[in-house]
Amino acid sequence: MAKVLILNGPNLNMLGAREPEIYGNRTLSDIHERMKKRAKEARIRIDFLQSNHEGVLVDAIQKANHVYDFIIFNAAAFTHYSIAIRDAVAAIDVPVIEVHISNIHQREEFRHTSVIAPVALGQICGLGEESYMAALEAVIYKLKQ
Repeated sequence: MAKVLILNGPNLNMLGAREPEIYGNRTLSDIHERMKKRAKEARIRIDFLQSNHEGVLVDAIQKANHVYDFIIFNAAAFTHYSIAIRDAVAAIDVPVIEVHISNIHQREEFRHTSVIAPVALGQICGLGEESYMAALEAVIYKLKQ
């Protein structure tokens, strides 16, 4: 059975309450429940981790190597400046799909650059919670190839 790690960075634990005009009203748990259902249908095991701490995410990425088949990762604010997270993604053999709820390219200029995108398999942004679902569908497609 294929295994996928869903990683979420800082402040995503506040979804549903945090700036709903940008991030919507759904909680991270709501998104995870949708993902669990779809993963079960596709016979994929998924695990979830959210942390507000950079080192916890770096550790999780390193530990995922040779354990998971894919990582779906919303690094949140770390997307734009964490070289440590970027280097952890570059150091592993697990493909990473970067996701964002909002379209980072339409927001403040400091959000336009992702230091993770150059070492990720791909990036999906701007689709709300569907960004996560689109990433999961991409994983399902890739696993069938």
